[in-house]
Amino acid sequence: MNASTVRALIEEQAARRPEAIYALSTEGGAPLHYAELAQGCRSVAAVLRQHGAKPGDTVSLVMPNGLQTLRVLLGAMHAGMCVNPVNLLSQPEQMRYVLAHSDCRLVCVSPEWEERVRAMLQDIGRPVSLMVVDPEAAALPGEAEAPASGAIGEETAPAPEDIALLMYTSGTTGMPKGVMLSQRNLAANAQAISVEHGLGPADRVLAVLPLYHINAFAVTMLAPLAHGGSLAMPPKFSAGRFWEQVAQARCSWINVVPTMISYLLEGPQPPAAQTAGIRFCRSASAALPPEHHRAFERMFGIGIVETMGLTETAAPSFSNPMDPAKRKLGSVGRASGCEARVIDQQLAEVPDGTTGELAIRGPNVMVGYYKNDEATRASFTPDGWLRTGDLGHRDADGFFFVTGRIKELIIKGGENIAPREIDEALLAHPAVRDAAAVGVPDRHYGQEIGVCVILREGSACTEEELRAYCAGALGRYKAPGHYRFVEELPRGPSGKVQRLKLLPLFE
Repeated sequence: MNASTVRALIEEQAARRPEAIYALSTEGGAPLHYAELAQGCRSVAAVLRQHGAKPGDTVSLVMPNGLQTLRVLLGAMHAGMCVNPVNLLSQPEQMRYVLAHSDCRLVCVSPEWEERVRAMLQDIGRPVSLMVVDPEAAALPGEAEAPASGAIGEETAPAPEDIALLMYTSGTTGMPKGVMLSQRNLAANAQAISVEHGLGPADRVLAVLPLYHINAFAVTMLAPLAHGGSLAMPPKFSAGRFWEQVAQARCSWINVVPTMISYLLEGPQPPAAQTAGIRFCRSASAALPPEHHRAFERMFGIGIVETMGLTETAAPSFSNPMDPAKRKLGSVGRASGCEARVIDQQLAEVPDGTTGELAIRGPNVMVGYYKNDEATRASFTPDGWLRTGDLGHRDADGFFFVTGRIKELIIKGGENIAPREIDEALLAHPAVRDAAAVGVPDRHYGQEIGVCVILREGSACTEEELRAYCAGALGRYKAPGHYRFVEELPRGPSGKVQRLKLLPLFE
């Protein structure tokens, strides 16, 4: 398949395998077949047009996962509209900012969010329509009465360069930035994901990640459109029901983030019959600690393919090979569907083994940031490479290793220390379930290492014991100077720890 738009992906699969299932709910109800998806995209578009949206307009969604959430997203992009899935974990002021900044003409909102969103739209300064949609309903409100396909006249198919997705990054500081991804960006990465993981029509993924995050949007929603596979969608992630849902929906692969792996490791061992059909587990969105990687494979007998990407690259840009013997523990893999390199502060490529900033170039890289030319310019090198802000290195075999974010790098007495190195040392301690290090202001060193630790349930460990352990594991200089025991760590929607939010704990 060589489709260059989301619409083409949908139409080609509908023509090839009309009766095949594209999506189903783990809670029951009728599945969505490819022929129904394609036809449904036209009726969804008709409903959106009745609410004032037209090709080129932005349609925002404030909705949790559900088959109707899926249909609105795909139907809008099929019609040449731009979708803006809003992060439900946003602070109210951030959500209001996104709805205002995105210039959306229509907001599709689930019933439980209606009142809050109406209040946010009151003084937004432009007319915005609101459509209340139950994510689990059988159809959209008014869809049965919407004009039949062709009654209004088929609108022109979207062009590959048209903006199909406006997704705002969570942003550790300041307001989020709107990432513009084109139809071509999304179609190219859907196909790259399918090829990278050797996926085919028989493959089904459990879609537990929220569709307002790029991982779920690109990997669990769009990638099956490239290989004719399917997805099974629970209302939300449940560690207690996860393996049961996998087995009942007959999934062949799972797509999770490291936080979910951590929760699954804390749960009971499922019966072998519930995991037997899983070909592989795909982990993304944040670095997976090697300790958790090994423990998961031991406990469940499922190999993990570690990957990495950004909102700015329509999800994955790196992936480990499917062959377990060729994977490298702790690495995000090789460049996938794009080119990647490591550059220094002067933007020059550095030799293998040298730490620098990861940079990416390819068909999956964003058009730019919406209404923010300055940020767009700052994110690209003069010769067109996207600067990721991630620190890492490449080895002689072309595998990339990520050691942290440039903004989160700890500089103690002039020495650069990657927070992940501290995290991983602590995660090897039997009493530690999770840990996150951050640079704490220090009048002698500039920064000292502070660490927040979550202990395993039923485990006891004192600060003195951890200090002694870290001195042995990390050496005196890299051993944290400050310790805080916490119940949870602040995370973005992808599961990535927001380290800078830990700083107030050390004041």
